[in-house]
Amino acid sequence: MDQQTSLKELVEFMAKSLVDNPDAVEVKEVAGEQTTVVELKVAQEDLGKVIGKQGRTARSMRTILTAASTKLQKRSVLEIVE
Repeated sequence: MDQQTSLKELVEFMAKSLVDNPDAVEVKEVAGEQTTVVELKVAQEDLGKVIGKQGRTARSMRTILTAASTKLQKRSVLEIVE
């Protein structure tokens, strides 16, 4: 498993664990020169679960992704797409 796949799978795993409709979870990676953008798309009714109260869940997911990226000596950001 390469590094790109593992970050994508990490976000996918976290999202599917949170939502009611895991089949609707889509994760896409857009690799830039310096930073990889991980785009997360969930069902409309699950958006609140992924973002959380005052954005706490989304912030936590971003923190975990940043920690994993740092370990892989990469930079990545999580975008939650509506």
